[in-house]
Amino acid sequence: RAATPPGVVPGGSGPPFPAARTGSAPPAPPRPRQAPTVGGASPHGPHTFAPDPALSWNAPVTPGAGRPVVSFGQPEGYDERARPRPLGVRLPPRIALAAACGVLGLGLIGGAVTGSWLVGEPGGGAARDTFTAAGSLWHNIPVDRLFPPTVAGNGAGPGGADRSWTRVAVAPDTGCANAFDPLLRKVLAPVGCGRLLRATYVDATQSNVTTVGLLFTKADAAGMRALGDRFTTEGLDRRTDLVPRPYAAEGTASAGFGDDQRASWTVSVLTDAPVVVFAVSGWADDRRAGEPEPARQAMRSGATSAVAQAGLGHEAKGLADRVERALRKNVGPAPEKTP
Repeated sequence: RAATPPGVVPGGSGPPFPAARTGSAPPAPPRPRQAPTVGGASPHGPHTFAPDPALSWNAPVTPGAGRPVVSFGQPEGYDERARPRPLGVRLPPRIALAAACGVLGLGLIGGAVTGSWLVGEPGGGAARDTFTAAGSLWHNIPVDRLFPPTVAGNGAGPGGADRSWTRVAVAPDTGCANAFDPLLRKVLAPVGCGRLLRATYVDATQSNVTTVGLLFTKADAAGMRALGDRFTTEGLDRRTDLVPRPYAAEGTASAGFGDDQRASWTVSVLTDAPVVVFAVSGWADDRRAGEPEPARQAMRSGATSAVAQAGLGHEAKGLADRVERALRKNVGPAPEKTP
């Protein structure tokens, strides 16, 4: 059998490996490539650093080996008997219940104080000062601020239509003697008559006229509340024998606006100010209105009366509301009088 030449693999067909030198060790196998280390240091140098595969996030976790498992628990403290308990303040049930009742009580008291102003029940010195200041507006505020020359009534008309009114007359300061029918004057007598201010307006179409008034009374807050309660409980603001009288001025669209032309009206007794706000409306062509209709009734949806169809309820209520708003805006410290 022929001997295989040196460096040739038996049965192989490729080129022969180089023959080993006599007396030398066989060549070492090629060394596998390693990933570069942190900082670029050689993997075989004195500062070798390589990640441990066991710390990889994908490595299987073996109980008792591998990366540590960390759990997050509630921090603990100790009570007065050195017993562990979670940190945080824990109130005994009785103390927690008492605290809740205290917060609720403060809320109710605060709501009552706020509500006293909204419903017109002066509950403190500031409210009483405001009540007093409102009673003196008739001689501290110019007429144009109480009865503006023009009044915008956005959304005040039927169906939310916009309205506007122009002042055509201001009544002279004549007191309350002839401003009310005898029965209405009797109803208002308990609060007294300090001063009565009135003005008459005409709408943008010159079709309707409305007299609006501010009766400044002599009553205190209790007296105004009593009068307001009576109007509400007895329905005095709906009685056709308690309609305020209009004010007519010669040479204006209101010249023929008399008692027989009263078509709709409203009366509002304020309880946060010594004032009664009222308004009465009618047609500008001097026609007789028949039995007057309360503004709230004439403003109802679907009302078919001539007064309702003409929007006279909206005229009275809309103008009275805006004059009342002007009154409230003017309540404040009285201006200093010049000598």
